[in-house]
Amino acid sequence: MTPGPPVQGEECMKTIVSDFTSKGVRCAGTLYLPDGKGRPPVVIMAHGLGAERAFRLPAFAARFAAAGIAAYVFDYRNFGDSDGEPRNLISPRRHIADWLAAIAHVRTLEAVDVSRVALWGSSFSGGHVVVAAAKSKGIACIVSQVPFVNGLSLFRLFSFSFLMSATINGIRDLLRILTFRKPHLVPIVGRPDTFALMNTPDSWDGYTGLIPKDSKWKNECPVRICLEIISYRPIAYAGGVKCPALFVIAEQDSLVDWRDVLKTADRIQASEKMVLASGHFEPYTGELFEKVSARETGFLRKVLSVDG
Repeated sequence: MTPGPPVQGEECMKTIVSDFTSKGVRCAGTLYLPDGKGRPPVVIMAHGLGAERAFRLPAFAARFAAAGIAAYVFDYRNFGDSDGEPRNLISPRRHIADWLAAIAHVRTLEAVDVSRVALWGSSFSGGHVVVAAAKSKGIACIVSQVPFVNGLSLFRLFSFSFLMSATINGIRDLLRILTFRKPHLVPIVGRPDTFALMNTPDSWDGYTGLIPKDSKWKNECPVRICLEIISYRPIAYAGGVKCPALFVIAEQDSLVDWRDVLKTADRIQASEKMVLASGHFEPYTGELFEKVSARETGFLRKVLSVDG
C-alpha cells in the first residue's frame, strides 16, 4: 500500500503553524483553514499508536477544509515535529494531557469559531477522543475511527506468547527507568514473525503505507506502553460523553475488537455508526478513504451547522 495522490481540497485551504505547550513541552500543530469562510468551526485531530500527524491526517484535514471546516492537526509530545525525549514515547496518560492542552490552545485562536469545536481520532487516538470529550466541557461532537477502546480485549486478540513477550519487554524497560538508563526500544510495527507492538498480518503493509516517502520517522518506541495499555479503557468514559459521536467500525479489524467499539457507541446517547467490512488500515487510503471521509465530513457539517 502506498500513500494516495494529493486529495481534493488542498487548493481550497491555507495552513498556519500554531504550536502549543503541554506540561512545559512544545507540541507542533498546524491549522488548516478553508478559504473565504470567516471564522469556521474547527476539528482537532491527532494520530494513533506511534504515528505522526503527517501520516495521512492532512488528507482528512483537506477534505474537511474543502467542506468549510477548519482542522487543527498536532503531534503529541515526543513525536514528529514536537519536542520531548525519549522519542515516540507512547502513553495514554500523556496523550490525553496533550489533547486537553490542544483543546485549550485551539480555544484561543481568533481564526476559528471556538463555540464549535469537534474532536477526530483514529486507532489509539480514536479512544483518546472519547476520554477527552468526557473530560472537556463544550465539545460539539467527536469522530472516532477504528478506535482502540478496551485494553482488556488484547487478551482475546493476541496469543499468550505475544502477551508474555510484551510483558517481559515492558518490565525490562521499566527496570531501565528505575536505573536511569536509556529506554528499551522495540519496533512499533513488524511482520507476523517478529515482535512489535503491531505485528498482525495486515499491520506492516497497512501502517508503512501511511508514511510519507520523505519521513524521518523511526520504527521504534520505549516498550513500557505494554505495561500500561491493558488498563487503558476509553469504553469506561463513554457514558460521560454528552455530545454527538460518529464511530467508524471495521468488522475485520485485527488490532481492535470491533464488538467493544459497538458497545462504546451504544453508551453514548447521540451516536452514529458506520460499520465497514474492512480491516484496520483500509479507511486511510483508496476507495474506502473516499467513503469514510465523505461520511465523516457530512457528520461534521451537520452537527457543526456548516452551510453551503
